[in-house]
Amino acid sequence: MRIGVIGAMQMEIDNLKESMENIKTETISGVTFVSGTIGDKEVVAAVSGIGKVFAAICTEAMILTYHVDMIVNIGVAGTLCKELGVMDVAVADRVVQHDMNTSALGDPVGLLSGLNEIFLPADENMRKLLCECLLDKGIHYKVGTIATGDLFLHKPEQKEKLNQRFEAIAGEMEGGSIGHVCYVNQVPFAVLRSISDGEGGAMDYATFAEKAALRAIEVVVEFINRV
Repeated sequence: MRIGVIGAMQMEIDNLKESMENIKTETISGVTFVSGTIGDKEVVAAVSGIGKVFAAICTEAMILTYHVDMIVNIGVAGTLCKELGVMDVAVADRVVQHDMNTSALGDPVGLLSGLNEIFLPADENMRKLLCECLLDKGIHYKVGTIATGDLFLHKPEQKEKLNQRFEAIAGEMEGGSIGHVCYVNQVPFAVLRSISDGEGGAMDYATFAEKAALRAIEVVVEFINRV
């Protein structure tokens, strides 16, 4: 079993490395991959960088080079619903790229041309195990659609629109792209995001991003031990 873990920020993967042994590093397409073990599991971790293109480059390189059996995307997100506040956790049952828009051609917003899909499903078994870990740790979470786009969502009207259009519970900048690459490569994936910003937007992010990222790592280490 080889598990891939992708974060957008260095602090997410640095904290995961503390739980890893037999560490090796390799740089591919500008991305540094850290491989090692957690217990009896092989783990490959990487910082993708922020945004959809960086996330796609990282995911494709990880799949083709390390032949991972699954990928977990961790990190932080902004809440898009009243049920999730700062330091709560969003778990994806599906992902959507909210900035895909060929509606001028008659397509629904979010349609992925070529796949003819709007929503891409996260792996059910991975999702259930992540939820078990969250429940056992007493962390409040919600399962739903996570929306991805190359935009930091800070305006209430932006958040409300995505919640109404896609029933999205959280918004971020990588998960949908990672899900897209996993989908075409037939690799199971999951997305877990700690909420770093609520109604306070960028101010909340600056205050809580690091704490929220640590919470995501705590859960994914437990997940790896249970897979």
